[in-house]
Amino acid sequence: MSWLARLQNLVRSARHGRDLDRELDFHLAELADTLEARGLPRAEAERAARRQFGHRAGVREATREVDIVAWLGTLSQDLRYAVRGLRASPGFTLTVMLSLGLGIGANTAIFSLFNALLLRSLPVTEPQALVQVTRGETGGAEFTNPIWEALRREQDIFSGILAFSYTPFNLASSGEARHVPGNFVGGDFFPALGVRPAAGRLLSGADDYRGCPALAVLGHGFWQSEYGGDPGVIGRTLTLEGRGFEVIGVAQAGFFGVEVGRSVQVYVPLCAEAIIQGTNSGLDVRAYWFLTILGRPRPGLTAADVDGRLAALSPGIFAATAPTDWDGDNLRSYRESRLQAVPAATGVSEMRLTYRPALLMLMGVVALVLLIACANVANLLLARGAARRHEIAMRLALGASRGRLIRQALTESLLLALLGAALGVCFARWSSTLLVRMLSTRGGGVWLDLSPDLRLLGFTAGIAVLTGLLFGLIPAWRATRVDPQGAMRAGGRGVVAGGSARLTLGKGLVLAQVALSLVLVSGAALLLGTFRTLATVDPGFEREGRLAVNLNLIAGGYGDAQRIALERQVLERLRLVPGVQEAGSVMVLPVSGAGWNGGVFRPGRPEPTEWQQRVSYFNRVSRGYFSASGTRLVAGRDFGPDDVAGGPTAVIVNQAMASKFFPGESPIGQSLLLETGPDPRLAVTVVGVVEDAKYRNLREAPEPIVYSALEQATDPSWAITYILKTDGAPDALVPSVRAAIAEVDPRASFSAFTVESQVARSLARERLLATLAGFFGGLALVLALVGLYGIMAYNVARRRNEIGIRLALGAERQRVLRMIVGEVGRLVVPGLALGLAGALAGGRLVESFLYGVRPGDPATLGATLALVLFVALAAGAIPAWRAARMDPMTALRED
Repeated sequence: MSWLARLQNLVRSARHGRDLDRELDFHLAELADTLEARGLPRAEAERAARRQFGHRAGVREATREVDIVAWLGTLSQDLRYAVRGLRASPGFTLTVMLSLGLGIGANTAIFSLFNALLLRSLPVTEPQALVQVTRGETGGAEFTNPIWEALRREQDIFSGILAFSYTPFNLASSGEARHVPGNFVGGDFFPALGVRPAAGRLLSGADDYRGCPALAVLGHGFWQSEYGGDPGVIGRTLTLEGRGFEVIGVAQAGFFGVEVGRSVQVYVPLCAEAIIQGTNSGLDVRAYWFLTILGRPRPGLTAADVDGRLAALSPGIFAATAPTDWDGDNLRSYRESRLQAVPAATGVSEMRLTYRPALLMLMGVVALVLLIACANVANLLLARGAARRHEIAMRLALGASRGRLIRQALTESLLLALLGAALGVCFARWSSTLLVRMLSTRGGGVWLDLSPDLRLLGFTAGIAVLTGLLFGLIPAWRATRVDPQGAMRAGGRGVVAGGSARLTLGKGLVLAQVALSLVLVSGAALLLGTFRTLATVDPGFEREGRLAVNLNLIAGGYGDAQRIALERQVLERLRLVPGVQEAGSVMVLPVSGAGWNGGVFRPGRPEPTEWQQRVSYFNRVSRGYFSASGTRLVAGRDFGPDDVAGGPTAVIVNQAMASKFFPGESPIGQSLLLETGPDPRLAVTVVGVVEDAKYRNLREAPEPIVYSALEQATDPSWAITYILKTDGAPDALVPSVRAAIAEVDPRASFSAFTVESQVARSLARERLLATLAGFFGGLALVLALVGLYGIMAYNVARRRNEIGIRLALGAERQRVLRMIVGEVGRLVVPGLALGLAGALAGGRLVESFLYGVRPGDPATLGATLALVLFVALAAGAIPAWRAARMDPMTALRED
């Protein structure tokens, strides 16, 4: 038979079936006629013909497989059979879809983040060809502008080379700041990436030169949201940090920059940094590391060629750009630096470094959740298979092969998995967007491209197929291991042969569920404990009732003296705002992630050779800062009116600093030498000691900190943060703060936020982990509860006859209750023992994420064990109570 005829039979399956039945009837009748002609009576001839012809269903099946494309035909039949079976059991179908939807959806959501953050290539031309230039394996990936200019000028390695630096641009000319993500871009940023303009033109290397005009390119999203996609935006002026920039073009849709985690809205040439920063420009500073360099190697160059040529260029570049104020060791290390190239197809990202371990851990967590869901579904399928044993026995007796029945069961399982995957994709789309919002904080928005791609679709499809096989194969194998005669004899009495085997496998699955649930719940408890500890840890300053006001003076174009005067005027004016009890200012806001460190020496003492022995953090604070922030003074005095520029330099140290540099003695009145910048070592006198306060983040141990007086600084920064203490709601002060700053200088721009929100922002990763771990731990517990309830309910239903006889013979109902509950205990306790071992091992795996709690913490494990045991007993108590309340006569009549 031709393939065309087979395909036609596949399309007209019903008609082909009728034709086949007529053909079989014809052959049977012809054989009966032949036997009748030999002398047999007609009835006897027909019986003999059926015996000689063989099993009609088997012959029909074999003929059908020959007449059509066999696997497509049987697949079509199996699918229709599976759909009918699932429609007949809507409760079972919905339960399985929900379980799988949550499990597959959770895996898809986390993989969606993993894919967007770590795997997805940049939306540029041939991203696989891009490389990032770094300073060796441990030298970092940021460069100064002198290094960038030297590399750009001398290299013959790249067909296109670019540099960029992230910076938030303030769109507001005055008043409350409005920041958008921006990039300073140098070299052939757009041409090297192959990005096209959506309107106007893009920046090129010719636009990046010293003294360049103020030009800007808009991101496509910004163009749409701010200008409604108006092409007339070209040539207009955009205000950035108080300066006007001419808009020359719009980048193509879908291009978000080369830093994953942010969507850049405005691009300006690197040379424009001098326009914005003025005299504070870092373009000529040899120790200002702010640029990331990428390149596209010339055709024909291998990775080894690129590395070799970069290594050859390195000595000359680092010798020509060495900082002039560094000491011998640091300078020697700098000159020995070597450039190298690493693949950059997926772009660069600080966020990737922060969240990569967390996402890997979460991938493991959701995989365990999916395993628990699979165990649940397998248990449901085992019960469904047991209930259909009579039907299966009948089909085996009528000639169906066991392989065909297993194939039908697997088709049903795969269909369930695909339905669950479809539900899971919807869940994943919603939850992944929610997760990105959880990663974002006020002032720190996160943007990730979560659109589906082939990798994500392949992952979801693969996990659906794997899941379908995982939970479907064993139940299908079990369900078809049936003796047709025994099953059909037992079917009429409602006794299921092989039920004990099913029960044993089901108990094993429940045991595994309990164990995995304990692992996940204990891990969630550790991460929740970590977040609670960090959220309540004493940071050395007060979180509540404090408003932080960040004053940005870049837009005003002030000189140093003007900035110093303005900062002090604003502070004095803020102290007069109604509701402000105390006010102070600080250069490095605590737990903001920023840092400033340097060497500290004691005059007349041997200088430590190791950097760690002499390093300390620095900060500058105003008079009254410690009181406003809630940091206690424990010895000496605060900065006073006499601590002004030109006088003896006074510093205040924290307790960690006092312990490290003045062990066993009082630091008050002692002298120190500080390496705080390009100037020679600064001689200072310690006048006070304050309690330890967190500096960069809440996790760190107390670090040595030296506080100097802002009033004595002669090189003020462009931004300063004021801390305002109030006894009311801090946010309510913002309108008064706005008016107060405008009174001092209408050009000044500021942003205001509570110190509490600043602390919460620093805990974004811990909050995400605690939330997700808690959710997945709870989900695992619910799935285990359902599984345990199902197996015990099935056990009680299977033993109704036995329990009825026990009750009829006088057994007390409490004894029946204890018997069933005891079986629950015998099922749960081994699971808890296995789970305890897993929890101890799992605690080690998440140890790097913990703070204030230890892996294997007895209190945490004890509480987790009690919770899982309580939930398990509650799940088993319901079937036990029903068994004890059973009417024995009703049970015996049902049998």
